[in-house]
Amino acid sequence: MSKTAVVLLNLGGPDSLEAVEPFLYNLFCDPDIFKIPFGQKLFAKLISNRRAPKIIEEYKLIGGKSPINEWTEIQRNKLEIELRKINSNTDVLIAMRYWIPLTQTTIEKIETGNYDKIILLPLYPHYSITTTGSSFNEWNRYYNGEEKKLVFINSYYNHPGYLSAINQRIDEALLSFSDNIRSEVQLVFSAHGTPVSLVKKGDPYSIQIKQTVEAVMKQRNYSHKHHLCYQSKVGPMKWLEPATDAIIEELAYKGNKHLLIIPISFVSDHIETLFELDIEYRHVADECGIERYIVMKGLNDSQLFIDALKDLVINEI
Repeated sequence: MSKTAVVLLNLGGPDSLEAVEPFLYNLFCDPDIFKIPFGQKLFAKLISNRRAPKIIEEYKLIGGKSPINEWTEIQRNKLEIELRKINSNTDVLIAMRYWIPLTQTTIEKIETGNYDKIILLPLYPHYSITTTGSSFNEWNRYYNGEEKKLVFINSYYNHPGYLSAINQRIDEALLSFSDNIRSEVQLVFSAHGTPVSLVKKGDPYSIQIKQTVEAVMKQRNYSHKHHLCYQSKVGPMKWLEPATDAIIEELAYKGNKHLLIIPISFVSDHIETLFELDIEYRHVADECGIERYIVMKGLNDSQLFIDALKDLVINEI
């Protein structure tokens, strides 16, 4: 029986307050996100040192660390259990882009594992050079084994199981609204933004996000009014619009009082859902007079999501 490794690629996150600055340093060293012609490590050192105090305060509000590492481990374990029902000779590993276990460390394990096939499965459903592309590039920097063993899964933004997992979470979250207002709830899909310059260079992320939102709404027969917006803007350049906080304000101005915020393109809760959406933008909603503001739980340990990942892997095996 052939021996298969499935490598879950993810961002990673600081596992303590002390880890925030080195995590940021790793992030700002990434040439796929920040292209500095020279002195990138010095730039990363300066900017991570400057930003760390503010980010540490944000992490304090969500428990002092990122839960993305634990959720990824839960996803890894659940997927491995499912895949070993089909082939007991299957291992699922994690390679984090900016935290532990780093890609280089995972590759060292892989190269001593005598695998017949290595499937790289990003926990980013939508392809962007800043996420999946960056993780693939990092893999290629360190991997010295046979190229023919590698399978790169680029995206799965329209996989029926992934869409169903989102809709299951939406349905669960809608139960937080009382019966008499549930039909009035506005569904606000919030995706991580990217600079518009990336879109102009052909990055498919924003198109795939729109297609996912459309497919999710189609699957639920357009049950509610819905909106797509973007969060996490950094720096002065033009980013994808509309911004999430601007949409919250606009919906309130138009008399909408009940919002369900749906993190899209994130498969685990982390600082951008738990702090940015659930704390920072909740203040915006409160100031605008929104009466009921609910942030949908991430896919996290969703069995439907694990089943979708399993299906992706089986198709490659």
